[in-house]
Amino acid sequence: MMAPSKDGGGKAPSFAALRHPGCRVYLLGTMLAMMADNIEHVISYWMIYQKFHSPALAGFAVITHWAPFLFFSVYAGALADRFDPRRVIQAGMGLFMLASVLWGVLFLTDTLEQWHAAVLLVIHGMAGVLWSPASQLIVHSIVGKTHLQSAVRLMSTARQMGLLMGPAVGAGILLLMGPAWGILFNALIYLPLTLWMISAPYGHRATGEAPPPRRAMRGLSDILETIRMIATNPIIVSMTLLVGVASLLIGNAHQAQMPEFAHDLGHGDAGIHYSVLLTAGAAGALSAGVILESRNLLATSTRTAFLLVMGWCIAIGVFALSSNYIVAVGAIFVAGFLNLAYGSMAQTLVQLNAPQEIRGRVIGLYNMSAHGLRTFSGVTVGIGGAAIGIHWSLALSAMALLAATIATLSLTSWMARSQSPVAGAE
Repeated sequence: MMAPSKDGGGKAPSFAALRHPGCRVYLLGTMLAMMADNIEHVISYWMIYQKFHSPALAGFAVITHWAPFLFFSVYAGALADRFDPRRVIQAGMGLFMLASVLWGVLFLTDTLEQWHAAVLLVIHGMAGVLWSPASQLIVHSIVGKTHLQSAVRLMSTARQMGLLMGPAVGAGILLLMGPAWGILFNALIYLPLTLWMISAPYGHRATGEAPPPRRAMRGLSDILETIRMIATNPIIVSMTLLVGVASLLIGNAHQAQMPEFAHDLGHGDAGIHYSVLLTAGAAGALSAGVILESRNLLATSTRTAFLLVMGWCIAIGVFALSSNYIVAVGAIFVAGFLNLAYGSMAQTLVQLNAPQEIRGRVIGLYNMSAHGLRTFSGVTVGIGGAAIGIHWSLALSAMALLAATIATLSLTSWMARSQSPVAGAE
């Protein structure tokens, strides 16, 4: 039976994680890899549209991006526990590069068929789920517990910067090099992180630390066993439930509806107004990383994480119901700010409280909840939007999430009171 551990906290200097030289290199490599991930989306989605004009294939692309997190996150976390996380990260980067190279070959030879596209989209999705838990697990070795919140927040910021830069750089590469040579060039952008991982002095294999005990990887039973082992820790349970409900009800499904929101706000063309609306959330998240780190704001606390999600619900609701373009941009910017703030805080709390011997599995379970459940967010926002309009479907989803967040906070507070007192859970 696992006793709950305490919230992370304690005052740390601004940008504390950057005091570790390895962290600086790792963040840069992560940003480039995330940028390359999104460049591939820009080019491959464009070519899929040009060649097939298939909404079903476009929908399959979204499913293959998130469904692997739902089904394989815990297994990927188990791999990071059992083997050297550096090699798991390299395996993920290798799959990303393989997908880019194969896209390029098919574009050059003009032999792309729908089944080719489906296979490559699956490979890309599997690369993402393989990369994610190991990339979070190795942060402990780079910065230690003291600066973990700073590192997680900065890693989230680096990923957001990659997300923000990816579409712009991808569009530029598409114009300058064309789709075939552009996506082949994109494969090279994964190399800095891949090569650095060859001899990076992190992870238990590099530092000589005793590795976690080897555990058999048993698929679904691993998920159930991990849930059982964390069930008595209100911090891990509450943060995993919190991000899961947020992903299930809203996730990032509103991004796919941005063209219709832009049209209803009077800016349905593909000009600057649409671009600003599309990137406002990423810009808000990037601002959150810089501001919160420069001021060393928002020490980790479960209650603060819940309050941030409540604020996110309100911002999403304002965006959904606004008929004013400026208000809508401001609301989605605030939503992006709060999204990074609560996401990085929840992830930090889970990593701090996860037992070392199953930390990868716990991170995988968290990722399954935070990312995998986004697979279904299109139902609440997208299919609901077809019935009652996207404005009300998104607004009602935000209201439902607000109610669910309050209920989850009440449930986990009761759990905390039934256990021994846990700092930060009240």
